[in-house]
Amino acid sequence: MDNVMDVKVVDAKGRESGHRMLITPERVFYAGLLGRPRERCPGAFHVYVAIRDGLHLSTGDGRQAHGELAVTMPNMRHTITSEYRSAICVAIEPESVPDGTLEALGRRLQGADAAEFANRIRAAYATLAEMQYRDAISNAEFDIMCFGDALPQRVLDPRVVRAIGRIGRFSGEPVTAASCSTEAGLSPSRFLHLFKEETGISFRSFRAWKRARHLLHFANQDINLAHLAQDIGYPDSTHFSHSIRRFYGLKPRAIFSGSRDLAIYRSGQAVSEPALT
Repeated sequence: MDNVMDVKVVDAKGRESGHRMLITPERVFYAGLLGRPRERCPGAFHVYVAIRDGLHLSTGDGRQAHGELAVTMPNMRHTITSEYRSAICVAIEPESVPDGTLEALGRRLQGADAAEFANRIRAAYATLAEMQYRDAISNAEFDIMCFGDALPQRVLDPRVVRAIGRIGRFSGEPVTAASCSTEAGLSPSRFLHLFKEETGISFRSFRAWKRARHLLHFANQDINLAHLAQDIGYPDSTHFSHSIRRFYGLKPRAIFSGSRDLAIYRSGQAVSEPALT
């Protein structure tokens, strides 16, 4: 009963602040604080949209951009800042779409219709404000809402799909390439080759990003970070802090501190609750 009340309180705070996040297994829609401008390197495709005023983007290869919309490819080192207090970020997991899809989408979003796309994503933010946290949303519905069209879905080998499912369950048991290869009936080397061939990402990099991504589900909770790190598979707090800073450009504590008034909605994925003490 207390957990239900806590969800309602956080949801009310999120509605009041305007800060909210929808998380699905292969998409994220976030509207809230970006934190201090430090370099980050997330494993997903990111579209940043200014709620008001403009954004400044600096990439690891020296590119500088300013405007109301910015795009970064998966695993691209970058720094993003907003002239307004909050901004919108839409994330797409690269293994969910065929090769070349995100590059083509990035060109569209940054082309002649960039302002139209920015307005569409801002309209999606208003739409999500009316959603209930229990509402389900498919990838196609998410994409149409944000981009006007459903992105093509990547078809993966069933053995890779099972491995991705194991990585995403976060049961507290370590998910290794050896255990996944055994389940797939392959040698470890053959499984690792198949996984990268199918997803475009190495098994180790994929697992590291998904582990860091899972933290988002609990970002607005008053939670013991050491216990959370253990529950989502980090060997110790040092690895946890280093990984989160690499992907998000922020320390774990800064993420939680800036997310107290964030309403989080989950769609299509059961989330196990970690220790709260």
